[in-house]
Amino acid sequence: MSTTLKRVWIYLENGTFLEANSFGADDTSVGEIVFNTSMSGYQEIMSDPSYAGQFVTFTMPEIGNVGVNSQDMESKSAHAKGMIVRKYQKRYSSFRAEESLEAFLVKHNVMGICDIDTRFLTKMIRNEGAMMMVASTKISDKEKLKKILQSAPRIEDINYIEQVSTKEAYLHTSSTYSEKAEFEYEKAPKQEAKIAVIDFGVKRNILNELVSAGIGVEVIPNDFKAKDLIQQYNSKKIDGVFLSNGPGDPLVLKKEQVQIRELITAKVPMFGICLGHQLLSISHGYDTFKLKFGHHGGNHPVKNIHTGLVEITAQNHNYNVPDTITNIAEITHVNLFDNTIEGLKYNDEPIFSVQHHPESSPGPKESRYIFKEFLSLIKR
Repeated sequence: MSTTLKRVWIYLENGTFLEANSFGADDTSVGEIVFNTSMSGYQEIMSDPSYAGQFVTFTMPEIGNVGVNSQDMESKSAHAKGMIVRKYQKRYSSFRAEESLEAFLVKHNVMGICDIDTRFLTKMIRNEGAMMMVASTKISDKEKLKKILQSAPRIEDINYIEQVSTKEAYLHTSSTYSEKAEFEYEKAPKQEAKIAVIDFGVKRNILNELVSAGIGVEVIPNDFKAKDLIQQYNSKKIDGVFLSNGPGDPLVLKKEQVQIRELITAKVPMFGICLGHQLLSISHGYDTFKLKFGHHGGNHPVKNIHTGLVEITAQNHNYNVPDTITNIAEITHVNLFDNTIEGLKYNDEPIFSVQHHPESSPGPKESRYIFKEFLSLIKR
């Protein structure tokens, strides 16, 4: 594969016009620009369905140095619109590498932008907030790019769940024990419960962690029917429901909210992560709000209110639940960067959720215990 860099032109909705180099797909693409502070794990980030519709600016300056491999995929494809890096390292070196990052991006039709001041971009997003942008390897005219951006739908107007959710139900049996990772254990636990996972864009390592906690997993599409799950729960075919992570604005998901409300009324035990956490809040009558630039990275401190311990967590979200939700729920976790809510236990209901990602991938593993807490809940 050729590694000759092409020119790429970028126009942001605040009027900023930039020129850089491209190492990914040859394309013209519109998306929302955010920044991610993770020091590693670029492949897991790009294949995380929650990044659908977004250009991810990496604060880590050197990207591409370990290549990519099939084992580190968080889904079957790369879902981000593109990645923006200070320096792309085309010469990769890792015994696990199967191909270059460039080849990976081209294969999945994702743009790669390099030789650009990512510190400038990060500070701009921090000060002005996440915003829409257009990038093109084909169009260099600023006014043409501006018109493309102005006529394109915003990320909050698009239902990306329809694109990333599975179309057919399937069983997931892999676990962290079957993955070749540094944290694998001697043997996997026996299955102690069974759940349905609603796929809004679920990451593979969330499923691995659920199985590793001793939970049997069936993944089902986002167009699920609550009455079917309630019937399965009442007949003891499942012990609970998990609401997954996913991309976009949760307020767009009207049909899903109706079904979740039915599950809440039926007292079905539930656990939600990220988008699932937000959907539980909305379904209880408390709408989410958009953060200025969101939380994206593998180094965010979160305080566990019950233990008093600070956990370093993985984060990936632009939306948050409101403080008024304390009318019906107890706060279990708080973000120490901005004191936003990171975890909830609903009063008098077998339901809890977290905003951060306890499965990490990439990121620290300090919050993995939460999957065991879900097992304890559904066994009760």
